[in-house]
Amino acid sequence: MRKANWLVVVLLLGSVAGCQREDKAEQVEMQQSTAMNQQELVAEGTETTDTENELIPRTELFGNPEKFRGRISPDGKSISWVAAVDGVMNIWVAPADAPENARAITSDSGRGVHLYFWAPDSKSLVYLQDKGGNENDHLYKVALESEEVVDLTPMGDDFKAQILGLSYQRPEVVTVGLNVRNTELFDIYEIDLDSGKQTLVMENPGYGDWLLDNNLVPRLGYRNLADGGLELVSVHGDNAGDVVFTIASENMMDSNVIGFDGDNRHVYLTDSSGRDKAALVKLDTETGDTSVLAESDKASIDKVFQHPITHAPIAYSVNYLKTEWYGLGTTGSEQIGDLSTAISGSLQILSSTADGKQWVVYADDPQTPGSYFVFDSEKGEARLLFNTQPALATRPLQPMQALEIEAGDGLQLVSYLTLPAGSDSDMDGIPEQPVPLALTVHGGPWARDEYGYNSWHQWLSDRGYAVLSVNYRGSSGFGKSFTNAAIGEFAGLMHRDLLDAVEWTVEQGIADKNKVAIMGGSYGGYATLIGVSHTPDTFACGVDIVGPSNLATLIESFPDYWKPWLAGTWYKFVGNPSDPAQREEMIARSAISKVNQIKVPLLIGQGENDPRVIKAESDQIVAAMEAKKLPVTYVNYPDEGHGFTRPENRLSFYAITESFLADCLGGEVEPFGDAFANSSLQVLNGQNLIAGLSDALVQEASEVEAETEE
Repeated sequence: MRKANWLVVVLLLGSVAGCQREDKAEQVEMQQSTAMNQQELVAEGTETTDTENELIPRTELFGNPEKFRGRISPDGKSISWVAAVDGVMNIWVAPADAPENARAITSDSGRGVHLYFWAPDSKSLVYLQDKGGNENDHLYKVALESEEVVDLTPMGDDFKAQILGLSYQRPEVVTVGLNVRNTELFDIYEIDLDSGKQTLVMENPGYGDWLLDNNLVPRLGYRNLADGGLELVSVHGDNAGDVVFTIASENMMDSNVIGFDGDNRHVYLTDSSGRDKAALVKLDTETGDTSVLAESDKASIDKVFQHPITHAPIAYSVNYLKTEWYGLGTTGSEQIGDLSTAISGSLQILSSTADGKQWVVYADDPQTPGSYFVFDSEKGEARLLFNTQPALATRPLQPMQALEIEAGDGLQLVSYLTLPAGSDSDMDGIPEQPVPLALTVHGGPWARDEYGYNSWHQWLSDRGYAVLSVNYRGSSGFGKSFTNAAIGEFAGLMHRDLLDAVEWTVEQGIADKNKVAIMGGSYGGYATLIGVSHTPDTFACGVDIVGPSNLATLIESFPDYWKPWLAGTWYKFVGNPSDPAQREEMIARSAISKVNQIKVPLLIGQGENDPRVIKAESDQIVAAMEAKKLPVTYVNYPDEGHGFTRPENRLSFYAITESFLADCLGGEVEPFGDAFANSSLQVLNGQNLIAGLSDALVQEASEVEAETEE
């Protein structure tokens, strides 16, 4: 069973920065690398080397991990992960008791396979895959024994498939949503996993999403209200059409439906009705009564881990400065206590066997990138499943500080700071003298930065910069008052929060006020464009990845299947571009309205197939800057979407970014080398504005030509 889809929809501008943790991977695939810590390597007899004076190679930070996305089959007999086959990520499977006998069961040669799930009978796996980043996913099945790959949704390329449900009660089918009939709405189909036969279950009369019970029967439809609220409507039985529960507009961004209990009567959800921080709530769908199972006065309930058969909640997490897990009931509390003893670091519980005994757990720490473990919940013991990219274990990774920075109006902004190696000899959290600062802004904006391993923080601090990530107002998880404080504040108080945080670093003696860069992806790209255009005296340069330059044209270009959710998200927080007055205000809060104020260098990266922030958003601001002879370097990737999935493309962009920042802030640079090899990189403007870029492009072109002649 899956969570409601509106959180996927409202995270329209999710981070593409390469720093999301494993549980965020549905928004951004393969943007984090993980590694075994140095102590584990020493224990295994691996010789470490003195790398304190060497730059951490970009390939170790942003290339393909050795293994990633570990899972265990429902029957516990197999383990799986994604790893490269000829440089492209594919699914690998091994006996649980003999991981050395792993074999690749897919052989994709394009963008790779990333997001996959075990079928309930453990005989096959299913995965979603699009073309070139267009997010029009097809659903594929790969049989464990035969390794035959079948497209279960072979209806062309102009539709999107969603997995609505997999169930142990009906292991022979997968339930999907398809918007073939109407691009705005998803009809419900069942697909037989053996034959591939599709059966229409229900046409969608106008619901934004569905909730299925544990027998894969559609039980609730999500009806979006004009004020941005949501009604859960019965779509089954004698009570079809009745409103079961209402989520008010003010609660939408901090509430989420999780799924049915094992009795198919009660529904679990996180709900902020009558409170600021969302609590874990149990809803009786027949009476409408609710009961609170868990809550926190510090932050909203974040993750909920349930038993795979009974669906009873076992544990939940709260994430304020750091993630903390709490057990429910005596058994859950004992299991979480054992888990915390067995595995250190910041934890995410990712999957379990059908009997609930074996859990796959992901653990990381700022200086100890993620590891995957199998935790035996009965014995309280954990065994290492694997680490990804062990090479990072010998690298001098830097600690991260979890901070509260006070905004001008008193809001507390949870933030994360990493300092350059050697800059803080007395370990008081302040460098001996101010250093250049990279302000990295997360996407969403209804998302958040977290404590843990962060590839951008390690990369940039290794090059000599302090790195600051700020959970500005509108970030998720801190309560509805914090989220709703962002209404009408794009380019307003949301941006003021970022400026307040930068000012704090200057006042504390951390940052050199004349050497501050702003950078980010998606909403972070928008914030970058706002920074260099609306507040040009604060920043020395900016790096924008797939950021919108015009809020009005951004919303007008959204995919059709987002339209049912716009009232509660973009119209509410930003405005409706069909209203002339609102449209005018939206443009005023966009970078395109103040291009003439840009006076610092800007680097823009774009994926040509991006359906969220279409290429026209980057094209129009580059054209406006060119017309005014302003310095902008524009990089495009014709085989990418909302972020850069192919490692060759990531490596090429970060190589360019590194040289760009060095020109601006004076940090260290790893040479371009072969960073452009096999990339689809197109430098559409300003290649002469970055030191060494033109020569590197010429060199790569000559090497490609020589290989072609051979």
